[in-house]
Amino acid sequence: MDSYLGKNSMSGSNLTSNKIIPIASSPPTAFKDIIGQSPPMKSIFRMVEKVAGSDTTIMLNGETGTGKGVIARAIHECSPRRSKPLIQINCGATPEGLLESEFFGYRRGAFTGAVADKPGKFEMANGGTIFLDEIGDMSADLQVKVLRVLEEGEFERVGGRETIKVDARIIAATHRDLEEEVQKGHFREDLFYRLYVIPIMLPALREHKSDIPFLVHHFLEEFARKNQKNVMKVAPEAMQLLMNYPWYGNVRELKNTIERIVVLKDGNTLGADDLPEKVRMDEAPAGRRRGASGGEEGISFQTAVSEFEKALILSALEKTNWVKNRAADLLQIKRTTLVEKIKRYQLEKPAGDI
Repeated sequence: MDSYLGKNSMSGSNLTSNKIIPIASSPPTAFKDIIGQSPPMKSIFRMVEKVAGSDTTIMLNGETGTGKGVIARAIHECSPRRSKPLIQINCGATPEGLLESEFFGYRRGAFTGAVADKPGKFEMANGGTIFLDEIGDMSADLQVKVLRVLEEGEFERVGGRETIKVDARIIAATHRDLEEEVQKGHFREDLFYRLYVIPIMLPALREHKSDIPFLVHHFLEEFARKNQKNVMKVAPEAMQLLMNYPWYGNVRELKNTIERIVVLKDGNTLGADDLPEKVRMDEAPAGRRRGASGGEEGISFQTAVSEFEKALILSALEKTNWVKNRAADLLQIKRTTLVEKIKRYQLEKPAGDI
């Protein structure tokens, strides 16, 4: 972005004001496509770094919309298998009768319509990674066959007798509590322990609200580019509302909200009135009112401003490769003021892309 801040938007050490401030153009991120600087997200980055180089089975846990697919891709792309395919299958979205043939493929004549041999997802993922999304929705019969692949690395196509060997790293994901599903008899205990070698819990967006300014701008920039529009500025009161809202749909809900605004709105400023009524009124879905679900309490205006300020500083540092003199000039504040704020917010230079 050519102009980071308007000349009259700051004075002295006051980095924030009542004026509309554009967020910087490149939110810092440890990995491509993963936006976040909060402690929970930094913990995820460190975990990805540790597990990527192994072939160990990974189980991603988290609410719908927390980015399990993005993390699975990051693990694959940071691994020695990155030159091979990453194959994904959603066990909850695929009809039950088709799952086995989708997983393992089939031989010609195995059933009506099987006019030719077809490889399955495991075969296609050979040498690479297979991502089994919503594995908690898998039937008991299919669980047995997946367990065999995990234990022996082999299977047969539907309608076939030839045993096929496969070398694929498995990453599974679910929004369900699989331990509870095991106790209910809905999920095999032996498969559960095979999958839960390294579990990674992805935080809900309401548990890392300080990342919301980064995400908001990232999505504003993405959809402005797709719709050939200018990137909107965000009014402070709008950012406060965005940070207050509990986002039970998590990052996916926030992304959809920003996309809708960019597509429908004329103008260059995202104000409070542009937000959906449920966000302006802070209305959670029925049965999920704040407090009832143990969710995080609302964030104060001062906290919202502080997080906005932190986002601006981080982005300026990222834009200038953490050269403090240049970052201070970009922010139109003194270097000593910038250093004080870096210390106050305990900001650290990201480890960088893997």
